[in-house]
Amino acid sequence: MTTIIKDRLKEFTTESDWKSRVSAQKSKEIWSIGGGKGGVGKSLTTANLSICLALMGYKVVSIDLDLGGANLHTCLGANIPALTLSDFLTKKVSNFDDLITPTPIDNLSIISGAHDDFGMANLKQVHKAKILHQLYEMDADFVLLDLGAGTTYNTLDFFLAADKGIMTTLPEPTSIENTYRFIKSVFHRKLSLCDQLLDVNHLIDQAMNSKITGESNPSKMINEISNKYPELGEIIKAEISDFIPNLIINQTRTQADIDIGFSMKFICQKYFGFSLDYTGYLEHDPSVWQSVKKRKPLLTEFPNSPLIHNFESIVHKLIPNQIEKNQEKVG
Repeated sequence: MTTIIKDRLKEFTTESDWKSRVSAQKSKEIWSIGGGKGGVGKSLTTANLSICLALMGYKVVSIDLDLGGANLHTCLGANIPALTLSDFLTKKVSNFDDLITPTPIDNLSIISGAHDDFGMANLKQVHKAKILHQLYEMDADFVLLDLGAGTTYNTLDFFLAADKGIMTTLPEPTSIENTYRFIKSVFHRKLSLCDQLLDVNHLIDQAMNSKITGESNPSKMINEISNKYPELGEIIKAEISDFIPNLIINQTRTQADIDIGFSMKFICQKYFGFSLDYTGYLEHDPSVWQSVKKRKPLLTEFPNSPLIHNFESIVHKLIPNQIEKNQEKVG
């Protein structure tokens, strides 16, 4: 079944172009997959984006950073690994290489999150730094991080540390509201971590915590700060231009569900002042829960699922900039 999917992935490019993608990949790219609440499809998205990349010939490692409820291994059809992040954080192993566990998919491995250790969901700064260091040292083309739900600093920091931050949401009011809260929290965290903006952090806090009204919104208040402090304004503009999260709408049933992504893109630009890349959508498909129940990867267990095309489109939208960047390095 993996051959069927691999053939379909290769249809997007010529044979020579497809092979050049693998040879041109000289440095890894880290993707983080997060969202405002649980149950929106973060693990599903992480697992199947990982599978797509692996079937295209890339060396991929998926890491379950939902430290309070790791379940990525189930979506990948793998058994619970003998060693997890708990063993790294408690110094039973010294590096991530000892945690890597193969999956049934060629080129794809997994590092599982903590399962039982109380308190692992609340990482100390030193632990977070150790994990980030290991991520940058890994021997892989792509490293995908399956983040926990919510807006803890751990989650926000891992989202920001990635080359691409990807959010999943459902076409439901509560999920959309939580996604806006997540986006705003990530952006707020990004500005607060900029040392050059420490003097205006209190003003940024006021702006990001302000309510959206007819007269005021976070974007307007940030612009006022930039105008009042021109030199810092240039730094703020640079931080904003560097912040382009990706959005995936999961479980769409109608065109109205699909169009929610475009509305969220418009709202982020208007009221928060930054761009949102609407990367794609995933159709509602009963095959999802069937694959989880069977503990088999969706893309290999149900090769005729409409989600195959959805994931193909998403991964090929996410890849081009990286391919072009690495080809420039090679040239």
